[in-house]
Amino acid sequence: MKYKRVLLKLSGEALSGGKGTGFDEKTCIAVAEQIKTIVMEGCQVAVVIGGGNFWRGRSSETIERNQADQIGMLATVMNCIYMSEICRHVGMTTQVLTPFTCGSFTKLFSRDRVEKYLSKNMVVFLAGGTGHPYFSTDTATALRAVEIQADAILAARAVDGVYDSDPKDNPDAKKYDTISIAKIIEEKLGVVDMTAAVICYENKMPMCVFGLNEENSIINCVNGNCTGTVVTAD
Repeated sequence: MKYKRVLLKLSGEALSGGKGTGFDEKTCIAVAEQIKTIVMEGCQVAVVIGGGNFWRGRSSETIERNQADQIGMLATVMNCIYMSEICRHVGMTTQVLTPFTCGSFTKLFSRDRVEKYLSKNMVVFLAGGTGHPYFSTDTATALRAVEIQADAILAARAVDGVYDSDPKDNPDAKKYDTISIAKIIEEKLGVVDMTAAVICYENKMPMCVFGLNEENSIINCVNGNCTGTVVTAD
């Protein structure tokens, strides 16, 4: 096993399967089974999930950015509670942590709590982003990965890697097998937002970007067989 502790970033859209919104339970169970496999093999797993299967409010001109981002944070909480229960369904123990109080739904994030739960082989869901507007789940992913001293970020997406242009718009887009975070910043490739990219660069946090829908993609990535793009920390 290449990585002993990872922060798995799941795309909300990818969890919706082909529907684009909500959840595709078959997809979610398949993801949970992969997480269970790597936990049983000795990998400690924390998870951040985007909220795009419920809410994308940044393009709205009728809602203030602060409130739009708050709705997005709550979308990630819903996703994490759902995936936490799916993981429990397949036989794992889990906890959902947020940077703000959600009644009895979650517990407040702290690094000590994460360490405690990971040491017990629990899957820890880090919901609610950073708890502040103007920061994406990409930024929350990079920040939490650094805080919990993950070996790498595993970014499971609908797109199967990093391209030099959007493959949806350009059928001739080139996929990178390996690329540095510095080049991503320099060429503004949009793999993650600029704040997240800089956090990864300054803290030497590597990343693997791969397609969630590929068979055993998470398992393969943890074992050093990333079929997507390896983003080096230099």
